[in-house]
Amino acid sequence: MTLLVVATGNPGKLREMQTYLENSGWELTLKPEELEVEETGETFAANACLKASQIAKATRNWAIADDSGLQVDALNGSPGVYSARYAKTDSERIARVLRELGNEVNRQAQFVCAVAIARPDGAIVLQSEGICRGEILHAPRGNDGFGYDPIFYVPELQLTFAEMTRELKGSISHRGKAFAALLPQLYTLSSPELG
Repeated sequence: MTLLVVATGNPGKLREMQTYLENSGWELTLKPEELEVEETGETFAANACLKASQIAKATRNWAIADDSGLQVDALNGSPGVYSARYAKTDSERIARVLRELGNEVNRQAQFVCAVAIARPDGAIVLQSEGICRGEILHAPRGNDGFGYDPIFYVPELQLTFAEMTRELKGSISHRGKAFAALLPQLYTLSSPELG
Protein backbone atom coordinates (compact mmCIF):
# COMPACT_ATOMS: atom_id res chain seq x y z
CA MET A 1 0.00 0.00 0.00
CA THR A 2 1.16 3.52 -0.79
CA LEU A 3 0.97 6.10 1.97
CA LEU A 4 -1.26 9.11 1.30
CA VAL A 5 -0.97 11.98 3.80
CA VAL A 6 -4.26 13.77 4.36
CA ALA A 7 -3.67 17.52 4.65
CA THR A 8 -5.80 17.91 7.78
CA GLY A 9 -5.45 17.54 11.52
CA ASN A 10 -9.12 16.51 11.75
CA PRO A 11 -9.56 12.77 12.50
CA GLY A 12 -13.22 13.03 11.40
CA LYS A 13 -12.19 14.19 7.93
CA LEU A 14 -9.61 11.37 7.77
CA ARG A 15 -12.33 8.79 8.58
CA GLU A 16 -14.63 10.28 5.95
CA MET A 17 -11.90 10.14 3.29
CA GLN A 18 -11.09 6.55 4.28
CA THR A 19 -14.67 5.51 3.53
CA TYR A 20 -14.48 7.13 0.07
CA LEU A 21 -11.07 5.60 -0.67
CA GLU A 22 -11.40 2.13 0.86
CA ASN A 23 -10.12 -0.62 -1.47
CA SER A 24 -8.16 2.01 -3.44
CA GLY A 25 -4.79 0.59 -2.42
CA TRP A 26 -3.82 3.77 -0.55
CA GLU A 27 -3.13 3.96 3.18
CA LEU A 28 -4.30 7.27 4.64
CA THR A 29 -2.66 9.07 7.55
CA LEU A 30 -3.07 12.51 9.14
CA LYS A 31 -0.51 15.21 8.44
CA PRO A 32 1.97 15.97 11.24
CA GLU A 33 0.34 18.34 13.74
CA GLU A 34 3.03 21.01 13.44
CA LEU A 35 2.55 21.40 9.68
CA GLU A 36 0.09 24.21 8.98
CA VAL A 37 -0.77 25.56 5.55
CA GLU A 38 -2.31 29.01 5.22
CA GLU A 39 -5.28 28.95 2.85
CA THR A 40 -4.53 31.98 0.70
CA GLY A 41 -6.23 30.76 -2.51
CA GLU A 42 -9.22 32.59 -3.94
CA THR A 43 -10.98 29.36 -4.98
CA PHE A 44 -11.61 25.98 -3.35
CA ALA A 45 -9.43 24.33 -6.03
CA ALA A 46 -6.55 26.73 -5.38
CA ASN A 47 -6.65 26.02 -1.64
CA ALA A 48 -6.85 22.24 -2.14
CA CYS A 49 -3.82 22.35 -4.48
CA LEU A 50 -1.90 24.60 -2.09
CA LYS A 51 -2.47 22.27 0.87
CA ALA A 52 -1.74 19.05 -1.05
CA SER A 53 1.44 20.43 -2.61
CA GLN A 54 2.91 21.88 0.59
CA ILE A 55 2.12 18.81 2.72
CA ALA A 56 3.57 16.50 0.04
CA LYS A 57 6.82 18.46 -0.11
CA ALA A 58 7.09 18.75 3.68
CA THR A 59 6.48 15.01 4.31
CA ARG A 60 8.09 13.72 1.07
CA ASN A 61 4.99 11.57 0.59
CA TRP A 62 1.94 11.60 -1.64
CA ALA A 63 -0.67 13.97 -0.17
CA ILE A 64 -4.38 14.62 -0.60
CA ALA A 65 -6.28 17.76 0.38
CA ASP A 66 -9.78 19.03 0.01
CA ASP A 67 -11.28 22.44 0.45
CA SER A 68 -14.98 22.95 0.62
CA GLY A 69 -17.62 25.41 1.64
CA LEU A 70 -21.02 26.93 1.16
CA GLN A 71 -21.90 29.44 -1.56
CA VAL A 72 -25.19 31.30 -1.18
CA ASP A 73 -26.49 32.82 -4.42
CA ALA A 74 -28.16 35.88 -2.83
CA LEU A 75 -24.95 36.61 -0.86
CA ASN A 76 -22.87 36.72 -4.07
CA GLY A 77 -21.32 33.33 -3.29
CA SER A 78 -20.47 34.06 0.35
CA PRO A 79 -19.29 32.62 2.67
CA GLY A 80 -17.36 30.71 -0.06
CA VAL A 81 -13.68 30.02 0.71
CA TYR A 82 -14.24 31.74 4.08
CA SER A 83 -16.93 29.22 5.15
CA ALA A 84 -14.89 27.82 8.05
CA ARG A 85 -13.74 31.29 9.13
CA TYR A 86 -17.12 33.05 8.81
CA ALA A 87 -17.48 33.00 12.61
CA LYS A 88 -15.94 31.15 15.57
CA THR A 89 -18.39 28.23 15.95
CA ASP A 90 -20.78 26.28 13.73
CA SER A 91 -23.82 27.82 15.45
CA GLU A 92 -22.39 31.34 15.03
CA ARG A 93 -21.63 30.66 11.35
CA ILE A 94 -25.20 29.43 10.80
CA ALA A 95 -26.61 32.46 12.65
CA ARG A 96 -24.53 34.84 10.50
CA VAL A 97 -25.73 33.29 7.22
CA LEU A 98 -29.37 33.38 8.38
CA ARG A 99 -28.98 36.98 9.57
CA GLU A 100 -27.39 38.10 6.29
CA LEU A 101 -30.09 36.34 4.23
CA GLY A 102 -32.90 37.73 6.36
CA ASN A 103 -36.22 37.38 4.52
CA GLU A 104 -34.56 37.06 1.10
CA VAL A 105 -36.82 34.99 -1.18
CA ASN A 106 -33.95 33.51 -3.24
CA ARG A 107 -32.49 30.92 -0.87
CA GLN A 108 -30.60 28.96 -3.56
CA ALA A 109 -27.14 27.78 -2.51
CA GLN A 110 -24.56 25.12 -3.17
CA PHE A 111 -21.89 23.21 -1.34
CA VAL A 112 -18.63 22.88 -3.31
CA CYS A 113 -15.74 20.51 -2.65
CA ALA A 114 -12.40 20.52 -4.50
CA VAL A 115 -9.91 17.67 -4.02
CA ALA A 116 -6.26 17.59 -5.09
CA ILE A 117 -3.55 14.93 -4.92
CA ALA A 118 0.15 15.81 -5.06
CA ARG A 119 3.25 13.68 -5.67
CA PRO A 120 6.05 13.73 -3.06
CA ASP A 121 7.75 16.53 -5.04
CA GLY A 122 4.64 18.70 -4.63
CA ALA A 123 3.40 18.43 -8.23
CA ILE A 124 -0.41 18.20 -8.46
CA VAL A 125 -1.35 15.08 -10.45
CA LEU A 126 -5.10 14.75 -9.83
CA GLN A 127 -7.94 17.17 -9.17
CA SER A 128 -11.71 16.90 -8.98
CA GLU A 129 -14.67 18.99 -7.89
CA GLY A 130 -18.14 18.15 -6.67
CA ILE A 131 -21.17 20.42 -6.30
CA CYS A 132 -24.46 19.81 -4.49
CA ARG A 133 -27.24 22.35 -5.08
CA GLY A 134 -29.83 23.09 -2.43
CA GLU A 135 -31.55 25.83 -0.46
CA ILE A 136 -30.97 27.61 2.83
CA LEU A 137 -33.79 27.12 5.36
CA HIS A 138 -34.99 29.87 7.72
CA ALA A 139 -34.03 27.77 10.77
CA PRO A 140 -31.78 24.73 11.45
CA ARG A 141 -33.21 21.19 11.17
CA GLY A 142 -31.59 17.89 12.14
CA ASN A 143 -28.87 16.80 14.55
CA ASP A 144 -26.28 15.02 12.42
CA GLY A 145 -23.48 16.38 10.28
CA PHE A 146 -21.50 19.52 11.02
CA GLY A 147 -20.96 23.06 9.81
CA TYR A 148 -23.86 24.42 7.78
CA ASP A 149 -25.55 20.99 7.42
CA PRO A 150 -28.66 21.90 9.55
CA ILE A 151 -29.66 24.77 7.23
CA PHE A 152 -28.70 23.19 3.88
CA TYR A 153 -31.87 21.64 2.43
CA VAL A 154 -31.98 19.32 -0.60
CA PRO A 155 -35.51 19.72 -2.10
CA GLU A 156 -35.44 16.42 -4.07
CA LEU A 157 -35.00 14.50 -0.81
CA GLN A 158 -36.91 16.95 1.42
CA LEU A 159 -34.11 16.69 3.98
CA THR A 160 -31.28 18.85 5.28
CA PHE A 161 -27.77 17.39 5.30
CA ALA A 162 -28.17 17.17 9.11
CA GLU A 163 -31.27 14.94 8.72
CA MET A 164 -29.63 12.46 6.33
CA THR A 165 -27.93 9.20 7.19
CA ARG A 166 -24.17 9.30 6.70
CA GLU A 167 -24.53 6.95 3.71
CA LEU A 168 -27.19 9.05 2.00
CA LYS A 169 -25.29 12.29 2.56
CA GLY A 170 -22.10 10.64 1.29
CA SER A 171 -23.77 9.54 -1.93
CA ILE A 172 -25.21 12.95 -2.90
CA SER A 173 -22.95 15.48 -1.17
CA HIS A 174 -20.38 17.74 -2.80
CA ARG A 175 -17.60 15.72 -1.13
CA GLY A 176 -19.13 12.41 -2.26
CA LYS A 177 -19.33 13.67 -5.85
CA ALA A 178 -15.74 15.00 -5.79
CA PHE A 179 -14.40 11.65 -4.57
CA ALA A 180 -16.57 9.70 -7.02
CA ALA A 181 -14.97 11.74 -9.83
CA LEU A 182 -11.49 11.26 -8.34
CA LEU A 183 -11.59 7.48 -7.83
CA PRO A 184 -11.35 6.37 -11.48
CA GLN A 185 -8.39 8.74 -11.94
CA LEU A 186 -6.76 7.42 -8.77
CA TYR A 187 -6.81 3.88 -10.14
CA THR A 188 -5.07 5.06 -13.31
CA LEU A 189 -1.98 6.16 -11.40
CA SER A 190 0.38 3.43 -12.52
CA SER A 191 3.17 1.90 -10.43
CA PRO A 192 6.00 3.78 -12.22
CA GLU A 193 4.30 7.07 -11.30
CA LEU A 194 4.15 6.01 -7.68
CA GLY A 195 7.94 5.76 -7.51
